[in-house]
This record gives sequence, C-alpha cells and structure tokens, in this order.
Amino acid sequence: MTFVVGENCINCKHTDCVEVCPVDCFYEGPNFLVIHPDECIDCALCEPECPVNAIFSEDELPEGEQEFLEINADLAEKWPNITEMKDAPDDAEEWDGVPNKREKLVQQWEG
Repeated sequence: MTFVVGENCINCKHTDCVEVCPVDCFYEGPNFLVIHPDECIDCALCEPECPVNAIFSEDELPEGEQEFLEINADLAEKWPNITEMKDAPDDAEEWDGVPNKREKLVQQWEG
C-alpha cells in the first residue's frame, strides 16, 4: 500500500508533507508533488499535513483520480527528490479546490 498525491496538489504544491516524511519519498515537479510508491512506508504522517487535502491512501483515492496512482509512480522516477519544506506558490490559495486541474499538470522542468 502507498499514499498518493492527487489532483488538488496541482498548482498548490504545499510542502508541509515533505517535512514529516520519515523516508523522504516525495519528489518535486514544477507545479506538483508525487510520492514514490516503492519508497512510501504507509506511515500516514503526510496525509493530515496537506493543507489542501490532496494526499490519499491508494485505496481511498477519490472517484476519477485513479490515474494519479500511475502518475505518482511515473513522475517519481523522473523528478528530483525533495526533503525540505519550501514556500507554496503565491497563488496556491486561488487553486485550492479548483476542479479539473489535471490538464494543468506540468511534467517537465524548463531548461
């Protein structure tokens, strides 16, 4: 079992979850975080830390977000590991709860 970062993290990208992870299994993209499924120890410490409720146990992913299990696994292999908390984007509050953000997911860093 693993935890999964879901759609609401897109453009919010708070990193409170990273700070509490005992195994450093978070990876950072330009506007989203993911959890590496092979590194997650299912401790559940990250879930309550997410201010936008974007982290779920894989068996509790909301309807319509099953693809995020695969997205997390794929992008965790491509993105750099993040182990320290950073400031959220300036407009993160404006993006919290916005539906259908999947198309806004940026998968590659510029440069």
